[in-house]
Amino acid sequence: MHLEEIKPIVDFILQWYWVPLLVLYVGVISAILIENRNPTKTVAWILVIIFLPILGLILYYFFGQKFVKVKKIKRINKKLALRLEKKWKELDPLMESFIQDIHEEIGGLSKVFRLMKTERLSSPTLDNEVQLLINGEEKFKYLLEDLAAARHSIHMEYYIFELGTIGRQVLNLLNRKAEEGVKVRLIVDSFGSPDLVKYMCKQKDSKIEFHAFLPVTFTSLANSNYRNHRKICVIDGMIGYVGGINISDRYINSAEKKNYWRDTSVRVRGLAINLLQISFWNSWNQTDGESFNLEEGYLHLKGLETKGTAGVGFVSSDPASLGPYNMEALLIAIGEANSKIQLCTPYYIPSEELERALIIAASSGVQVELMVPKHSDSYLVHHASYSFLKPLLERGVKVYLYNKGFLHAKTAVFDDKLAFVGTVNLDIRSFYINYEIAAVISDPDFAKQASRQFELDKQHAELMTLKTWKSRPAWKRALDSLCRLLAPLL
Repeated sequence: MHLEEIKPIVDFILQWYWVPLLVLYVGVISAILIENRNPTKTVAWILVIIFLPILGLILYYFFGQKFVKVKKIKRINKKLALRLEKKWKELDPLMESFIQDIHEEIGGLSKVFRLMKTERLSSPTLDNEVQLLINGEEKFKYLLEDLAAARHSIHMEYYIFELGTIGRQVLNLLNRKAEEGVKVRLIVDSFGSPDLVKYMCKQKDSKIEFHAFLPVTFTSLANSNYRNHRKICVIDGMIGYVGGINISDRYINSAEKKNYWRDTSVRVRGLAINLLQISFWNSWNQTDGESFNLEEGYLHLKGLETKGTAGVGFVSSDPASLGPYNMEALLIAIGEANSKIQLCTPYYIPSEELERALIIAASSGVQVELMVPKHSDSYLVHHASYSFLKPLLERGVKVYLYNKGFLHAKTAVFDDKLAFVGTVNLDIRSFYINYEIAAVISDPDFAKQASRQFELDKQHAELMTLKTWKSRPAWKRALDSLCRLLAPLL
C-alpha cells in the first residue's frame, strides 16, 4: 500500500480518535456509577480516570473493578454454610453460654463475639491456650517442632512462602510427613508466592496436595488485585497458628541481619482450632483441590484438654463477604473500650468509619495509641499514611513511629482485656479486597502481655506530635496529599 493511500486513513484516525475513546470513558464511568459503591470511592476513581488519561483506565482495569468471581464465591460460601447449618443450630445454646461467660469477664467488649456468632463467622470458644509469638525467631521454633510431631494432618495457607532457609526447612518437613502418611495440604497465594508455585508445579512425585490460590493468568488479570493475605497453619486439628508472619527468612532477626522485622503471631490450642480448620476448609474448597470430610479426624470436640482459659474466635473476610467484618469487629471494640486502645499496623490507610471511631474514642477520654513504621516498604503507602495521621493528631490520638526496623505486626489491644492478632492491616485493601483473618482473644493475661509488648516497642519509637507533623518540609506534606488521592488503589 502506497503512502498516499495510507494518509487518508491516518488523517481520519487523528481527527476522530476521540470518539471511541469518549465512548469507552463514558462506558467505564457509567459502570462505576451503576456499581453503587461508597461515594468517596466512586468520586476517587472517576477523578483518576479523568485526570490520568489512558493510564487511569489501565489502573481501573487492574485495581478498580469489582471481583468478577464474587457471585461464584458467594455461592460457595452459602453452600458451605448450609453444610454446617445443622451443627450450628445444635451448638447455639452452648455458644450463648460462652458469650455470657465472656461478657462477665470483659463486659461490652464481648459484643465482638456476638458479631461473630450473628454473622456466623465463628463460634465463640472457651478454655483455649494462647501463646504470643514475637517475630519469626519465636514462631518458627514452635512451628517446626509442631510440624515434626504431626501424626494426622497439616494444613497451611500462606500469602508468602519463600524458598529460603526457613522455607526449605518447612517444605522438607512437609514432604517427610507426607511420605509418612500424614495428609498435607498447602495453599499459597499465586501473586505472593510465585517462586514456590513454579517449584511445586515441577514436583510431580510430591505427596503434598498443593494449590495456588487465585492463579494469575492472562484471562484473570482483572482479578489480580484480589489476594489471599491469610497466614494459617493447623496441625492435627489440635494446634493452630495465625498472625502476620509469613514463611520467609525476612522475619528471622539475627546479629548479622541489617533489616530488623518486628511482627506478631499467636499459637492456639483448644476448641478454637476447629474454627481455624473450618476456615482452611473454606479456602481449600475455593481451589481446585478435592474436598475433604471434616468429620474424618479434622475436627475435635474432645481430647483437647488445655491449661488455658482464653475465649477465642476468628473473624474472616473475603471480597464476597456481606460486610467488611474485620473492620466491623474493630469498630465494635473501639466503641466499647473505656480506658485504652493500642493499635499496631504497617499500613494505615483507614476507612472513614475507622478514622472517625478512633477520633471519637480519643475525644471521649480513651487513651488511643497508634504505632506505624517510621520507614515503610512502600513509598506510596508511606506518604499516603502520613496524610491520614494529621486528623488523629489534631484530636488527641498518640501516634508512634517505630524506628528499630520495619513494623509488620497487625495487633490491637483494648482495655487490657481483649486482643486482636491477625493478618489485617488498617487499610482499605485488608477491609474490602483481600482474604483476611484475625484471632480475637478474650484473656486478661494475654491482653496484658500484648500491651506490655506494645510498651516495649514504644522504647524503639518516636512520638509524633501535630507540631512535628507540620514541621515536615512542605514538599513532603504535598506529596502526602498527592499519594492520598491513590488511597483507593492502595
